[in-house]
Order: sequence, then C-alpha cells, then structure tokens
Amino acid sequence: MSAPLAFLSLLVELAFGYPDRLVRAIGHPVIWIGHLISLLDRTLNRATASDTTRRFWGCIALILLVGIPAGIAFALASLLGALPFGILLTAVLACTLLAQRSLASHVKAVAEALDREGLSAGRRAVSMIVGRDPEELDEAAVCRAAIESLAENFSDGIVAPAFWLGVGGLPGGVSYKAANTADSMIGHRTPKHLAFGWAAARFDDLINLPASRLTALLLVAAACFVPGASPGAAWRTVLRDAKKHRSPNAGWPEAAMAGALGLALNGPRAYGGVVVKDAFMGEGGRREATTADILRALRLYWTADALLIVLFALIAALLHLNWSH
Repeated sequence: MSAPLAFLSLLVELAFGYPDRLVRAIGHPVIWIGHLISLLDRTLNRATASDTTRRFWGCIALILLVGIPAGIAFALASLLGALPFGILLTAVLACTLLAQRSLASHVKAVAEALDREGLSAGRRAVSMIVGRDPEELDEAAVCRAAIESLAENFSDGIVAPAFWLGVGGLPGGVSYKAANTADSMIGHRTPKHLAFGWAAARFDDLINLPASRLTALLLVAAACFVPGASPGAAWRTVLRDAKKHRSPNAGWPEAAMAGALGLALNGPRAYGGVVVKDAFMGEGGRREATTADILRALRLYWTADALLIVLFALIAALLHLNWSH
C-alpha cells in the first residue's frame, strides 16, 4: 500500500497543509526529530574526543535518530492499518512529512515583499528559506536565492519524502525525514560537526540521489506546459551543469529550473561571512532575475508537483490492477 499512501499523502497535504495553530499547539514532526538530534548531539558529540571517536558516535547517533522514529512510525502504521480507512488515517500522519503548500508560500512571500516593501523586506523574507548572508544580496540575488531554494526544497521537502513513502510506507518516509533533518542540523563542515556529522551528511547524499534525479525530470516535463519555459534548455542544462554543483543532488533540480527559465542560478555566495565559490547553473547570466521570474518558477513548481501526484496515482492504479488479477 506504499504507492497509494504516497498519493493520498500528497493530496491531503496539498488540501490542508499543516496549520500554524497545530504547530503552536503540539509542534511538528520535524521539531520533534530536531529535539532528538539535539539531545544526541549534546550527549555523544564530545569536543575532547578524537575525530575517529566522534565519527563513530556520529554513526551511532544516525542509527538511533533514524531507527527510533522509524520504529514509532512502524507501530503507528500497523495499528492504523488494522482500522477501517486505515490508509487514509495513515496518510493524514504521513502528509506532515511533506511541504507543498508551505514551500510555495515562503517563496511567494519573497516576491511579494520585494514588490511591496523593497529590498530590505525581500532580504528578510528570503532569510527564512536560505542560509546565506541576506545583507550581501541585491534584488536580483534575492530572487535567485528564492528560486534556488524552491528547486532544491522541491526535491528535499516533497519529492524525496513522497518517494520514500512510496518505497517504504510511513516508516520509509519518517526515516527519510529524520535523516534529512539530521543533515540540516549536524551535517556541516564545521569544527564541531565535521567528524560527528559525517555519517548524517553522507547518508543524506545517498538517500536523495533518486529523488533529485526524479525532480529534475519532473521540472523538465513541467516546462512543456508552462508558457515561456523551455524543456529543451532545461534538459541540456541538467546534462551539462548538474554535476558541477558541490552537492551530488542539489545541482539536478537547480540546473533544470535554471535551464527552463533561462536564468543563471547558484554561483558564488556568502555563508557567515565565508564566500563559497560554486559554479553557475544555466546560461542566463545576460539578464538579472526578477520577481516575475519567481512567479514563473512557482508556476513551474506547481506543474511539476501536479505531475508528481499524477505519477503516484498511475503507479497506485497499476498496482491495484495487478492485485486484482
């Protein structure tokens, strides 16, 4: 029932999202997982230990932070699966692992802030979704950052959890979310986490490989239906530029987005005062990104998201026909 679960979870999250009042009342699964990661980091990541020791305990932490939520998810899925409409109840839980509505809302907020209140407001809005130094960004750079975040988080926040829900049911989706959250919290190349977070960073790279490629294909296909977008340029840019990204995964959706919209994305940027000299994705350096490009990127995103839902619907239907025979 994993493919139908992924399909239903996408529909439920698309319809309802995760209400802010629910976050205020009980938190969110990512917040709960974050508390577990912080506890393991404080307990196991000793500054006085050698790098070898810290790497070992980082591996143990990864096993615990993936295994504990997955075990809870397995128990819940087993319990709900025995109930009438159990798959729908499970989908209500699983939809919390997805972020279709919130991602689009945060990215759209950047365009609205720039148009209504100017650069300072745009910088504040984009700082909610990217880690780079906002004060270093001009208006075009704010727009590029929003579009890059949209492309990368479409893969990490929607396609990947849906993919692992489709592969492993609720435990698969929860395991992915736990590992991805760990990478965002401890998978950094800092003195504190270079050794301890090594396992989390490498594991996150591995589990995002299929989804990042699928995301690129979805964006290329979506460009066929979005006026002004180029599926041919998107495909050529993926083939040429995706491998240039320092991440083995982020370059795929970013290259597809850059090619489809005719923009240059990625490139050098600053994090905490440190400049990271990444390669550009795309050949759009001849023009500056604008808020209109953010809105075009959102249309491309929503089209690709619809294609993702259709894909899981088709897989679920095929599996149902196979079971029926």
